[in-house]
Formats: sequence, structure tokens, C-alpha cells
Amino acid sequence: MSANNRAIIDKANEAFARNDVEGLLALCSDDFSWTMVGSEPAVGKAAVREWMAKAPPEMPKFTIDTVIADGDFVTCVGDMTMPEKGKDVPYAYCDVWRLEGGKILELKAFVIKTP
Repeated sequence: MSANNRAIIDKANEAFARNDVEGLLALCSDDFSWTMVGSEPAVGKAAVREWMAKAPPEMPKFTIDTVIADGDFVTCVGDMTMPEKGKDVPYAYCDVWRLEGGKILELKAFVIKTP
């Protein structure tokens, strides 16, 4: 199961990197919940679409350094840069994905600005 779940999250990360919202949501349950820790969650595909529509047009550039897949959970740890006021600002992140029955149910994203 962990290998299948990891493959699904690999596809989700590829879709996110391409800013392919519908490709990402195709992998998710209808009641998918995305929480940027410290913010209110976006619950349901419509809420995620709305949230993504408000995001800057340029997607973060990210690298994944570590992936841990165990049962229904896949965790990705890495670094990214996000454009802010014309500059790329570095961040570290940890995404904790929860899946069930081959669909993504939840993403909790911990994002921290780095020096």
C-alpha cells in the first residue's frame, strides 16, 4: 500500500509543480482538506480551486529531499522558493499527506521561511 500511495503523491507533486489544479484534484477525495498550518483549511475541491485561484501565478519551485511512506501516510520534506516582491524567498517545508482507498484525503503543509 505504501508504494501505491507514494506513487499517487509523486503524481500530486508533479501536478502541483505544473500548476495543474485539476490534475491534482483528480487524485483527491471530494472532501479533500488542505491545511497550511497556521491558516484555515481549504475543505472540498471547490474550496481548493478557489484558494489556488488566489495564489500568485508563478508556482513555488521545490525540491523533495526525503519521502517517507507508511500505511495511509506519505510525508515529503524539502526546500522551496516562492516569489515575493520580485525576489525568490527560500522556505523549508514538510507535507504530510493522508490517503484512503487510492485517494488523497488530507494535506497538512508546514512551511517555514529560511535565511
